[in-house]
Amino acid sequence: MMRQKIPVIAAKARNFFLFFFLINSVTLFIFIHYSANPSNVTRGQQSRLSVMDTFFISHGSPTLSIDESLPARGFLQAWQAKVFSQRPNSILVISAHWDTDFPSVNVVQRNDTIHDFYGFPKQMYDLKYPAPGAPELAKRVKDLLKASGIKHVNEDRKRGLDHGAWVPLMLMYPEADIPVCQLSVQMHHTGTYHYNIGKALAPLKEEGVLIIGSGSATHNLRALQFESSSISSWALEFDNWLKDALLEGSYEDVNHYEQKAPHAKKAHPWPEHIYPLHVAMGAAGANAKAELIHSSWHYGALSYSSYRFKTSR
Repeated sequence: MMRQKIPVIAAKARNFFLFFFLINSVTLFIFIHYSANPSNVTRGQQSRLSVMDTFFISHGSPTLSIDESLPARGFLQAWQAKVFSQRPNSILVISAHWDTDFPSVNVVQRNDTIHDFYGFPKQMYDLKYPAPGAPELAKRVKDLLKASGIKHVNEDRKRGLDHGAWVPLMLMYPEADIPVCQLSVQMHHTGTYHYNIGKALAPLKEEGVLIIGSGSATHNLRALQFESSSISSWALEFDNWLKDALLEGSYEDVNHYEQKAPHAKKAHPWPEHIYPLHVAMGAAGANAKAELIHSSWHYGALSYSSYRFKTSR
């Protein structure tokens, strides 16, 4: 009897270890497959990976791309080390330098570098930021905006990145290896309109998309003081008002900054440089906490104040 049981027990043990080996091999294959191919991660799985905060960056003068003396340049160069260490799957930039009648996204495989400035040093026109395009993100943005009630969302299949996008990104992510999509502003609309655009885009935060509004906290090029080291009082008052309103969570006041803020029309003769702030603010959510992450000045009236909107988890 014992001689008959031993081969049976041995066979069962062998089968058990074979089954255990197969299960672990399959598990290891799945892990390697999905680690090497992040595109295989579903949108539901992405939402469990990370929830991104949103940001407003004051990009100031195009000379930010080369001027080592600007404190804002060092701030952006330290972005990954000191500000935001998470690596996004892709980046959506709302730039003040793309104004259209209807919301538009660029749908390209590779972004060209648009040098949309004049009379600057030649070396600035030699700079390139060949980041991959993000056509799938562009489609997602379009779908979200249309689902929110915006009837017309255009696709631009030729446009690359203007300097409101590539100058800060060149400093923040110099490898240019993260897919980037750009979204336009509509200067003839309001802050509330752009805030609602941001609200419509909020789901992107749970899909590993970094939303950046790129503009300027103050932007009156005719009031710049090239030889002055002091800050214009009107610019400082507006900048302080904006900071206080954001840090206090008075987002409705910011949506109506034209009526609420001191020197609003002088700080922003045209609104295209503040509207990216409204989009970033709206995408973060009504309960998001604003944080001032950088403050400096250039030419006495150009504020580089930049903000992080910490999304409630």
